[in-house]
Amino acid sequence: MNAVTEHSIQLQLDRLTALREAIARVIVGQREVVEQLLIGLLAGGHCLLEGVPGLGKTLLVRALGQALALDFRRIQFTPDLMPSDILGTEILEEDHGTGKRYFKFQQGPVFTHLLLADELNRTPPKTQSALLEAMQERTISYAGTTHALPAPFFVLATQNPLEQAGTYPLPEAQLDRFLLHIKVDYPDEAEERAILAQTTGSGGGAIAAVMDGDELIALQRLAREVHVGDDLLTWITRLVRATRPQTSDIAAVREWVRWGAGPRAGQSLVLAAKARALLHGRLAATRDDVKALAAPVLRHRLLLSFAAEAEQRSSDDVVAALLPAVPFPA
Repeated sequence: MNAVTEHSIQLQLDRLTALREAIARVIVGQREVVEQLLIGLLAGGHCLLEGVPGLGKTLLVRALGQALALDFRRIQFTPDLMPSDILGTEILEEDHGTGKRYFKFQQGPVFTHLLLADELNRTPPKTQSALLEAMQERTISYAGTTHALPAPFFVLATQNPLEQAGTYPLPEAQLDRFLLHIKVDYPDEAEERAILAQTTGSGGGAIAAVMDGDELIALQRLAREVHVGDDLLTWITRLVRATRPQTSDIAAVREWVRWGAGPRAGQSLVLAAKARALLHGRLAATRDDVKALAAPVLRHRLLLSFAAEAEQRSSDDVVAALLPAVPFPA
């Protein structure tokens, strides 16, 4: 690697540092959550943030939108929201010169760079599924015409725990399109005290943009160039295959999992590991990167059995049993 290339890479990494610092001016603590969110952006994937109300999920995504010089829109998902409220609709217009009428597609809020789908599981599956094509293909099909979404395009969704009233489970097909499922937990005592001090004063919470879309796309390309060794790739493949109870020899998987993860989980784990390595200033992914991201990548892709529910086991319990049970290639 020549000096010019090293210098350009360092400049890009400096932009990542500036982005993290900008978010930290608004968000107290939640370092792991912020890191996973940035990993999702670098890997070019969508993120689902889950936590009880009041933990700052929406504020975090808003802070990210302010720090990135990108178009940012928010949709509050409610039980009466319709797919056309997200995608757009055709309106009847008249050409004042000829008097002819025609239908024109009016774009919905999904036509943006950064889409905050707030409380996504507060709306029924019919409306939730309106985002499927957008998340996978980065396009919207309406009335036989395909409309391209702007690049970059990210869906950062929040959801409340399913145990709460008024929530609808997300379809498995839609869950699989999220690169990471990020758990947002309560802050510790010191962080909570800092939150109280920071948010109850007269100081403003706005932050300046530190990165634009072209810089972000360049970082995404750099993340894909991060090296993943053959042995690490083999281990990731075996980890994902070991989540399938039909072929797994791991007792926890056979007992607690009804359906395991598909190939998209392996793709996501490789991309996320590359992005984490880059975020930490490395150009090669390691086992630690995979271990750190196994739960966020797999937890929403495992369909648990009735036995797991009866024993109050979670997907994270399966991942915790999985990692030491699948040996790294010699």
